[in-house]
Amino acid sequence: MRVLAWAICIAFLDQATKYAVRNLFYVGESFPVIAGFFELTYVRNTGAAWGIFRGFNLGLAVLSAGVLAVLVVWRRHFWGDSSLQRTAAGLIVGGIMGNLYDRLRLGYVVDFLHVYRGGWSFPAFNIADSAICVGVCLYLWSAWWVGMRTEGT
Repeated sequence: MRVLAWAICIAFLDQATKYAVRNLFYVGESFPVIAGFFELTYVRNTGAAWGIFRGFNLGLAVLSAGVLAVLVVWRRHFWGDSSLQRTAAGLIVGGIMGNLYDRLRLGYVVDFLHVYRGGWSFPAFNIADSAICVGVCLYLWSAWWVGMRTEGT
């Protein structure tokens, strides 16, 4: 139940923020939050992370749906009983759902969180991207931690 609750919360938060950005900004428009470091910038991304595979929205939608199906069908093989792994699963599933919904409904993913400093700029991302990254890190850390604890006993 924890996985489902996290997934729904992440997908809802992701879609709510993207809705706000689509209705408050023009494509390419920015609003500085922390001058010289962080801004909200409306970007339409038809690719994957960092804009790779740009223009392959349909293929990425099929891949996302496939990964989501694998995670749901074979969930017992991926997620242990720890609350950390279940939280990680919810973050990953919710993030995939949020971006997949964009791809199917809009034909692109809405990105808007932009971190930069001087001439360096990290590509814009969104809540779903963040949830996936945090979820994967939590999952890997928890798997490592469980492995370390098992070896120590």
